[in-house]
Amino acid sequence: MNISKKIKDFSKNISGKLHSEYELKRLNWFGLGGPAKIYFQPESLKELSLFLKEFGKIGSIKVIGAGSNILIRDGGYDGIIIKLGKNFSHLSKINEETIVSGTSVLDKKLSQFAMENEISGLEYLSCIPGSIGGAIRMNSGCYDYNISQSLISLQAISKNGEPKLINSKQINFKYRGSDISKDLIFLSATFKGKKKIKENIKEIMEMLILRKKKSQPSQIKTCGSTFKNPIEQTKKKSWELIKESGCESLSFGGASLSPQHVNFFVNNGKATASDMENLIESVKKKVLSSTGIKLELELEVIGKRI
Repeated sequence: MNISKKIKDFSKNISGKLHSEYELKRLNWFGLGGPAKIYFQPESLKELSLFLKEFGKIGSIKVIGAGSNILIRDGGYDGIIIKLGKNFSHLSKINEETIVSGTSVLDKKLSQFAMENEISGLEYLSCIPGSIGGAIRMNSGCYDYNISQSLISLQAISKNGEPKLINSKQINFKYRGSDISKDLIFLSATFKGKKKIKENIKEIMEMLILRKKKSQPSQIKTCGSTFKNPIEQTKKKSWELIKESGCESLSFGGASLSPQHVNFFVNNGKATASDMENLIESVKKKVLSSTGIKLELELEVIGKRI
C-alpha cells in the first residue's frame, strides 16, 4: 500500500490536516518525541468518519488533546495520531444549569464559560491543563473535585465509525481513570452544575488559581503530575514520598524535578524523551526501595524507544 499516495488523494477532499511522518514535539507540553507515522486533524465529524473508514486499519490510533499529560518517546508513534480540530471546540448553554462542550475545548475555557453563564461546579477546571476529552478519559480533578461529578453524558465514535451516546451512570469512574473503552474517540460532553452568581464563582476560581500558583511551577516544559497519588497504599501524596526518598536532586540529561513541586518533571530545554523516562524509572525505584510503595504513572507514555 502506498501510504503517501493514499494521504495525497484523501487530502484533496478535506479541509483538515493529514500528514505522514509528522513532528509531534510541538504538540505536547514536554516538547519531546519523534514523529507520527500518520497525523490527522479533522475539522468535522464527517471527515473523521471518512478517515476512520479509509485509514482505520493501517495502524493503532491514538487521540491526543492539548498534550499536557503525555510523554512521546524519541522513536515516535508507529501508527495514527488524531487531534480534533477547531470544530470540536464548541461550547453552548442548554439551560440554566447545563453546558455542552466539544472535547477539544481546553479545561480552563469550559470553566470560564461556566462562570460567564453563572453555572457553578466547574471552577476547579481553571486549574487543570489539558482538554475536556483527556479530562474525561482520566477523570481529571484537583482540590477534592473531579470531572465525573458534573458529567451527564458523552458523545463518542468508535474507531470503526460507530456513533455512541453514553450516560455517565454507565461509566465506572475511579481515581484518575475509568472503564471507558479505549476504542472510543470522544466528540462532545454534557455537564450539569448549579446556578450561582458570577461574582461568587469568580471568587472561588481566583482562590483555587492562587492556591495552585503557590504550590505548582508554571512557564516551564512540564506535563504536571507525573505519578498518581498512591491512595490505596498510603495517605501520603506522591510528592511527599519522592521528597522523603531523597529524589529532589536526581536528573538525567536535560530532565529534572521541579524544586517547587517534585512530582512535576521538567524538560530544561535539552532533554530527550529517553532522559525523561530514565528519570521516571529512577524515581520509581528509589521510592520503592525507600518506602516499599510502588508509584503508578499519571502521565501516559507512548511510542517507540530508540
